[in-house]
Amino acid sequence: MDGQLINRLNEILNQVFLGTPLYKWAIALFIFILFLLLRKLFSRIIVNSIKALVSKTKTTIDDKLLRMIESPLRFLFIVIGLWIVLDILNLQADIAQHIIRSMFIILIFWIFYNGVNVFSKDVFKFAEKFGKDLAREVGTFLIKSIKVFIIIIAVLAVLQEWGINVTALIASLGIGGLAIALAAKDTAANLFGGLTILADKSLKIGEWVKVGSVEGIVEDLGMRTTRIRTFEKSLITVPNQYIANNPIENFSRRNIRRIKMTIGVVYDTPSEVLRKIVQDIKDMLENHPDVAKDQSIVVYFDEFGDSSLNIFILFFANTSNWLEYVQIKQDINLKIMEIVEENGSSFAFPSQSIYVEKLPEDMLGS
Repeated sequence: MDGQLINRLNEILNQVFLGTPLYKWAIALFIFILFLLLRKLFSRIIVNSIKALVSKTKTTIDDKLLRMIESPLRFLFIVIGLWIVLDILNLQADIAQHIIRSMFIILIFWIFYNGVNVFSKDVFKFAEKFGKDLAREVGTFLIKSIKVFIIIIAVLAVLQEWGINVTALIASLGIGGLAIALAAKDTAANLFGGLTILADKSLKIGEWVKVGSVEGIVEDLGMRTTRIRTFEKSLITVPNQYIANNPIENFSRRNIRRIKMTIGVVYDTPSEVLRKIVQDIKDMLENHPDVAKDQSIVVYFDEFGDSSLNIFILFFANTSNWLEYVQIKQDINLKIMEIVEENGSSFAFPSQSIYVEKLPEDMLGS
């Protein structure tokens, strides 16, 4: 009975699937699971031990190098396990070799890609040479450019591994290459537009700007586009070419904000009282701590309105912040109300008066 069971088991294991006996599939599966377990063991014990060791050193270079290679090393166990599995299964050896080599190429460029993130602070320090105001934008631009460059080189290396002559491929594109070049024209224009924005220092992340019909806070300056968050909280992605070719109104860079208004007092206000109101308002603005004294302060009796005597007021608040601006405006509005009330006058509202010089005789007789 035991002999029959063993023979039956041997028959099953020697059955062929995709040209390979089942026992080899079982061995390959066991080895792959083993490497997955080794990967977890490596992560929990070896990596944590190395982290504890490098944390005790005075330099931070070893910490950064560990962060660069940690994820690729974990993935290396999968690559090696897959390599052994493909060798055991003998599945088209040439293709298997290309797959493994491609994965090793990806691992190498993965380390460089991680290095960009790990050394990002150093990139931002280097970007400060272009000016501290632009360090964040230039640094972000450089990091994204380096990452794109690494990805492109990695793709080309993988294509070369699979026997594709990249140089010949690009040269053989012909008309297709011309079409791609034409399609890339806008991308190049946006790229140079981004460089122009950085060079001109026309806007920065966090600033309130208006470009054409787009108004909001700059959230990101990319290589090709700039993202602006509107005050309705929608996110608008604007091509850098558009920004470079249109006027940019930067509200964050003004240090003062204009306040202009016209108030109307009732027509029965005497001229002496009106003069007093005008002068009191002007004195109040000239002594207000939040009004710019080096800018024009204009307060004049401007015109005879339909139902009011209109006083024109113009001055500048000492702030560029919108919330502070409305608070200053409220305070000044209340002070103007107090001045008008203290002088015995009041604000006019739209009204009409009808004067009848003579009533018809038939109405008088009735």
